[in-house]
Amino acid sequence: MAALATTGLSVGWIWSKADAVSPVALPSGGATPLETVSPSVAPSSTPTPYGKVLGTVMVASNNDSMPNMSSAWTNSYERTGLWGGAAIWFVVHKNYDGKGGTWGNYVAFGQLPPDIPYKNTAAGLKEAAVQIGSRAIVNLYDKNAQLMPGTTHKVLTVNGHQGHEIVAKVVVKQPKLAETFSTVMIAVIDRGDGTADVSVADIAGSTPAWQNVWRYKVSQIAINK
Repeated sequence: MAALATTGLSVGWIWSKADAVSPVALPSGGATPLETVSPSVAPSSTPTPYGKVLGTVMVASNNDSMPNMSSAWTNSYERTGLWGGAAIWFVVHKNYDGKGGTWGNYVAFGQLPPDIPYKNTAAGLKEAAVQIGSRAIVNLYDKNAQLMPGTTHKVLTVNGHQGHEIVAKVVVKQPKLAETFSTVMIAVIDRGDGTADVSVADIAGSTPAWQNVWRYKVSQIAINK
């Protein structure tokens, strides 16, 4: 999925000038003595965890869950930059360009990446939403993606946990595609332990009804304690 846009407001400007930030073995026994490993050798990095779609829910690597949008949505892969996330996909335009191109709706659920600073305050939730939202748009489209005016912010409460929602419209200019924009929605929910859950939705402009479905599913996020 790519937004080929030449007009509008840039991602960095509309999101309060927030730049997208990038995330940042024992040998087997044998007859010979084990070799001493030099302490100057850097250890291998910890693999990024991943979530799964299990039945009717997306389950993050921390075992928190969010219900799927509906049975019409299928498994996908997490590509918005969430930590330990899972994702689902719904086809809106199949073979729109006559060459096999597919355009659709996408929803992901996971954790706020640990490299994004986070504080459990209203300002902290908003800033985290801005940061992960910027990253998601860059990953779903590209660093030159353009936003339409009218980005909104909203305070959330999900089962007693405070959160923040951002809704923005990304300009779409794709040859032969009957879409002019997509709506990107971000919800960051405090878990109460210094971390946060995140859901990202990318909804085609021609299917606005899915926006309220996403909000309802966000309200059903279950935090594992």
